[in-house]
Amino acid sequence: MSYPQVEDFYYMAEDFVDDMDEDNYGRGGGDMDADEYDMLTKVTDTSSAQARKGKDIQGIPWERLNITREKYRLTRLEQYKNYENIPSSGEAVDKECKQMEKGGNYYEFFHNTRLVKPTILHFQLRNLVWATSKHDVYLMSNYSVMHWSSLSCNLSEILNFSGHVAPTEKHPGSLLEGFTQTQISTLAVKDNFMVAGGFQGELTIKHLDRKGVSFCTRTTFDDNAITNAIEIYDSLRGGINFMASNNDCSMREYDTERYQLLNHFRFPWPVNHTSVSPDRRLITVVGDHLDGLLVDSQNGKTVAAVVGHLDYSFASAWHPDGRLFATGNQDKTCRVWDIRNLSLPVVTLKGNLGAVRSIRFSSDGQFMVVAEPADFVHVYSTGADYQKRQEIDFFGEISGVSLSPDDESLYIGIWDRTYASLLQYNKRHTYGYLDSYL
Repeated sequence: MSYPQVEDFYYMAEDFVDDMDEDNYGRGGGDMDADEYDMLTKVTDTSSAQARKGKDIQGIPWERLNITREKYRLTRLEQYKNYENIPSSGEAVDKECKQMEKGGNYYEFFHNTRLVKPTILHFQLRNLVWATSKHDVYLMSNYSVMHWSSLSCNLSEILNFSGHVAPTEKHPGSLLEGFTQTQISTLAVKDNFMVAGGFQGELTIKHLDRKGVSFCTRTTFDDNAITNAIEIYDSLRGGINFMASNNDCSMREYDTERYQLLNHFRFPWPVNHTSVSPDRRLITVVGDHLDGLLVDSQNGKTVAAVVGHLDYSFASAWHPDGRLFATGNQDKTCRVWDIRNLSLPVVTLKGNLGAVRSIRFSSDGQFMVVAEPADFVHVYSTGADYQKRQEIDFFGEISGVSLSPDDESLYIGIWDRTYASLLQYNKRHTYGYLDSYL
């Protein structure tokens, strides 16, 4: 991954102020009245009922602007700058790859919550939103890990990294002195277990049902040690393990009982993301290289490579059937692969404006969720061979996407100076007459 941050972010309110009708607002080249600016940028929650009546899901007051939503969408598509490590990789894909047909309708807008303010620390790392149930979401907001309950509408702080964080338990290898002002680059939460990764290779482990922090460690003292991704998963031997992908060209596996390092696999390039296969025997490894790797989880040896991407990859995920996996790349594509024939991808799916930063398969395997850096999340139907998709369209940088374990809720974190929020979509169901008896 690139280090340090080099990409500019686009902020909604600044664009909207530029596009306001000068005659109506009397700017005449001068500054806008503060009250008028407040009225423009004052946004509220949006419910599904309000959205059905025509309210913008983000509360953006299009009727007060001198630009329509449709025209602003075209402007964003024209002006958004996709970050590339390999120049023109996105343009090459645009020429050879067509966008799949829209029209799927799998998840329905439910609520946009303005109280929740997701944030992003590094422009390439967007795995900062995690749903542990259809009502419970964990996310980064500046220095804090926050918990949002969509059931009680309560927002609470779980852990604040702006000060000093130190473990309350004693374990071999733990840094008992802890860390101060840790910059959190990536996050993972599963069940009652949370791991936060930092810019200097820090790992902080917390059980959500216990007070305090259980374990702190620094994976490496390498100058370029940023933690790019964390994955928590059930291990082959039982129990829970987690894996950390780091910019020092390493992937490290830990257990969650004694917090000991189980495996340390090294690669020729920085590792941006890994994902473990459902049978726990293979690991997808992607990073600062055009090719992705399939690695033996026991010894770290490369079993196969997948070739086709034109830039660096930052996302991967396995289908629950264990035969298919997907990789997401800065060339604006998500490519789906079949381990039985890796010579070509099963399908190549092109985004609208930027890199594929996050991929999530639903637990039942029916859907694959693909997030761009901003504005678009795509939900593909695996049953329709990825040929049909639902396009979720909004404005703002995406801090993360997460499906609840039961697939009932889809959460999208939006980071923007004015319009930051948490979008919730609920799975659509078609109930028949007999379902009323169940």
